[in-house]
Amino acid sequence: MSYSTADSLRTVTLDDVRGAQKMLSGVARVTAMESSRHLSQMVGAPVHLKCENLQRTGSFKLRGAYVRIAGLLPEERAAGVVAASAGNHAQGVALASALLGVRSTVFMPKGAPLPKISATREYGAEVRLHGQVVDETLAAAQEYAARTGAVFIHPFDHHDVIAGQGTVGLEILEQCPELRTLVVGIGGGGLAAGIAVAVKALRPDVRIVGVQAEGAAAYPPSLAAGRPVSVRNPATMADGIKVGRPGDVPFGIVGELVDEVRTVTEDELSAALLLCLERAKLVVEPAGASPVAALLSRPDAFEGPVVAVLSGGNVDPVLMQRVLRHGMAAQGRYLAVRLRLTDRPGALATLLGVLSVIDANVLDVSHVRTDPRLGLTEAEVELHLETKGPAHCAEVNQALHDAGYLVIG
Repeated sequence: MSYSTADSLRTVTLDDVRGAQKMLSGVARVTAMESSRHLSQMVGAPVHLKCENLQRTGSFKLRGAYVRIAGLLPEERAAGVVAASAGNHAQGVALASALLGVRSTVFMPKGAPLPKISATREYGAEVRLHGQVVDETLAAAQEYAARTGAVFIHPFDHHDVIAGQGTVGLEILEQCPELRTLVVGIGGGGLAAGIAVAVKALRPDVRIVGVQAEGAAAYPPSLAAGRPVSVRNPATMADGIKVGRPGDVPFGIVGELVDEVRTVTEDELSAALLLCLERAKLVVEPAGASPVAALLSRPDAFEGPVVAVLSGGNVDPVLMQRVLRHGMAAQGRYLAVRLRLTDRPGALATLLGVLSVIDANVLDVSHVRTDPRLGLTEAEVELHLETKGPAHCAEVNQALHDAGYLVIG
């Protein structure tokens, strides 16, 4: 299964995906399908979660990387492979190469999370840190491929990669034969394209909905233009789908087979990640939670049974902390307030007493006495509070007002 550049642009078929499934037997896990009672109640129909966050390396990327590398000719394998990635694709290529006995070099941005760098090295790849953004890293990897003869393994823009990702779709149909709507995140489009090939060939009645982060949504304008177009400076916490331009190969498939592409906000992504952790007990990265975010934003728009693909779970702990706090704030369960009070002994204790009466949990306190903006007898306090929802937030603000405190932010 080695293809020229022209051949790699040909369409992907059900037979290709079935061939990839045989190749991946014993390599990739058949990941679990979990039901979500909470989401089912919201949607008014059964909702199931396809847990690719529990795949080896923590995402679906192993599937496509393995099929692509396994298809190389002996002389291509001897030259080694090279990839560029901030995380999931890096780990997929590293493990696939190790399993196949192929030397791998992975370029990663200098700011890539340390756990992802360490994991990629532990899977056997030589990691080279280059550039501040993925575009710079990608250019370095391509230059390395041209200079050394190593085969560049694209994360989504290749026939074999798409066929490998499509095996997720075959598993979904086996695990949920009554499926009516399938929701999947889209970055470059490899996963959505592969799933669409498999599902539409066997169940053309299934509605497939792609989901992009609002700040990195290249597919809607591309589909409108009829060709891949770039989004300048894509920005989203969901780095797994933070892609500025659709891949040429997946774009044609998505345009033909994916019924709709929706966008979700950062608040919706945060709330979805929080829901996955609290209700489903699943650690999911923001990109992997994007289908759940779409369900949360418009639960009435999906005919059930619904399957949402949790594409990955490789989330940096520091980002997880920030996203969870953001998600709590979006749900009205986290409140930050800044206020001024008279700087006298016991003033802070009195303030905390007001919050205790209304059952607001204080997470941290910043108390400033020396600032040119403050009067001689004033102090400024910033409080981070855990609350019980929007109504409780309003109650906190009202209690502070009634107690005579000046809330300034």
